[in-house]
Amino acid sequence: YILATSSRLDERTRVLKDGNTFAVFDRFGDIQSIGLGAHGLYDGGTRFLSQLELKLNNERPLFLSSSVREDNSLLAVDLTNPDILTDGEEVLVPRDTLHISRSKFIWRGVCYERVLLQNYGFVPASVSLSVHFESDFADIFEVRGMRRRQRGQTMLPAMEEGRIVLGYHGLDGVSRQTIVEFSPAFIVDSPHDLRFDAELSPKQDVQLFLNFVCESPDTVPRPLSYNVAWAEVSTNRKSLQTQACEISTSNDLFNAWLEHSVADLNMMITDIPTYGPYPYAGIPWYATIFGRDGIITALESLLVNPELAKGVLSYLAASQATKVVSEMDAEPGKILHEVRSGEMAALGEVPFRRYYGSVDAPALLVILAGAYYERTGDLRFIESIWPCLELTLVWMDKYGDRDKDGFVEYKRQSQNGLIHQGWKDSPDPIFHADGTLAQAPIALCEVQGYVYAAKRAAAMLASTLGQDEKAQQLLRQADSLQKRFEEVFWCEEISTYALALDGDKQLCRVRSSNAGHCLFTEIASQDHARRIAQGLLSDDFFSGWGIRTIPTTESRYNPMSYHNGSVWPHDNALIADGLAKYGFKDAVLKILTALFEAGFFVERHRLPELYCGFQRRPDEGPTLYPVANSPQAWATASVFLLVQAALGLSINAPQSRVSLTHPVLPEFLTTMNIRNLQVGEALIDLSIERRDGDVVVNVTRRTGDVEVVIVK
Repeated sequence: YILATSSRLDERTRVLKDGNTFAVFDRFGDIQSIGLGAHGLYDGGTRFLSQLELKLNNERPLFLSSSVREDNSLLAVDLTNPDILTDGEEVLVPRDTLHISRSKFIWRGVCYERVLLQNYGFVPASVSLSVHFESDFADIFEVRGMRRRQRGQTMLPAMEEGRIVLGYHGLDGVSRQTIVEFSPAFIVDSPHDLRFDAELSPKQDVQLFLNFVCESPDTVPRPLSYNVAWAEVSTNRKSLQTQACEISTSNDLFNAWLEHSVADLNMMITDIPTYGPYPYAGIPWYATIFGRDGIITALESLLVNPELAKGVLSYLAASQATKVVSEMDAEPGKILHEVRSGEMAALGEVPFRRYYGSVDAPALLVILAGAYYERTGDLRFIESIWPCLELTLVWMDKYGDRDKDGFVEYKRQSQNGLIHQGWKDSPDPIFHADGTLAQAPIALCEVQGYVYAAKRAAAMLASTLGQDEKAQQLLRQADSLQKRFEEVFWCEEISTYALALDGDKQLCRVRSSNAGHCLFTEIASQDHARRIAQGLLSDDFFSGWGIRTIPTTESRYNPMSYHNGSVWPHDNALIADGLAKYGFKDAVLKILTALFEAGFFVERHRLPELYCGFQRRPDEGPTLYPVANSPQAWATASVFLLVQAALGLSINAPQSRVSLTHPVLPEFLTTMNIRNLQVGEALIDLSIERRDGDVVVNVTRRTGDVEVVIVK
């Protein structure tokens, strides 16, 4: 739970991230203790800079503009001076005479800043530029609102030539330091205050440089000069731009959504040594590895970046639980839910140092492995993780289904762990029709779908690996699960699958978006899928900005809640993909259009983790959720799966085939182009055009042997 004791005073935050380091600034480029208090420079779950404020003659400058570059590499801020008065209140320097340009970026554990101060006046200007900074070394869970009985020791600041060192020795025995480097020579007024006095002639400028270094035993940065570090950042960004498949359309606003999503996804990805790229879940609260989030983000991104799936599979396979550890909710074969590296996690004050409380991640991992193989044909890699997949299948049958009723359930083993362990993991999202909370062990409807799809995916992989008997066994298990699921979970009176089965084997007869995931996994019968689709697109479910997690008619509906009536982009994308599999393309376009139009009302078309579920009102945007992560990986990647669903696009690399089944485009798109689509060793470009109520697909480039099939 994230405490929100005051309103967010400035929603226009600016976010930078590189690797394990990220920063949240206000639009001035400052870090302030306001609103929800998320501002700061963070590394490894610790806030290394809790306050940063630049002033001119002890006054905050006037704001002109600020923006983060399209590739998320640099924050540029333009400021100017207010009227600077003499003691007699005569105007000494008129406003808009001085230009203050701030440029910031993060690279390998260091936040670099260049301040350019320039005099555009006709007379000399005497000014004083000051910088105030603080480091509270708060754990991310403290920033979120958790109270601690005791903290470590704040060290005395050390002032050296050209730098100041602020330190903290944690209760975990780890020393952390924020090193502030500066040039040219500032006047050090205190261990937290720097000042630069300048006499600027007309048209003269001066450049100042600041480095904020996050240092701990796990992070020992090597600070560079601003220009050298920026050159390395630029080279890195260019290499990212040349790697992925590209999608462009006839609509500039849709292109902006696509481009910003690519940039945000690249920013969220952290390269994990040995394992490869992994998307951190969200900023600010979830800037770390999450199993479920990483898997779903990789599934959404398979079209444009299959290497991301390989990185996720590699890391999660290597970190799979191999024994029962109750305080971690770990069992043999279970897949990681969350990893934290901060002080509170190390001390066990929160259980998430290495936590396995996720009931759906095991099945989702197997689904991702199957999808990755179909997308790439990389059988050698599948062979390397096959033991992990087999152990995951064992977990589903042995630990996931302890009472042997045929369904995978969850019940936390750790008293400090998550009560609910599906994707809706807040305290109150699983309930009965009268609002009574369901008691564990709980079998979620979508989890049964995930298990069904996982066993079918595993059967395909087993057959490919020559294990035909294993494959047939898995298919029989999947068929048996599907039949039992239909018998037990379908609720005729509400025309959908029950949200869950509780510990007393009573159905939670609640309509929910969870049932839409049963279309994504194809466990639903065609008739039931049709009725679920009708319900999800009805007025009580569909807000105009997307499908709510539960409709307005349910007892716990609250459009401002986290999981009981809000709209989640990733939820909508998975549902849209499921609708496409059953042929409900009009519904797919309705969801795609709603999320596209929601992006008009958020900066950089950056769909947040969720927004409120209020009904759409004319000439107004969606109501934002106050503590939503933004950017957030699976919200960012939702656009790619939505495109794939609309086109009915599937790739079978082992058979060198690309299929487009009943492709459609929304009214706001006339054309769509897909370039550099790699299929095994082949490479193709596709041109899709909406023409006279139909969609025409052309292959504009083909390198290598690949078949393109269009199913009308």
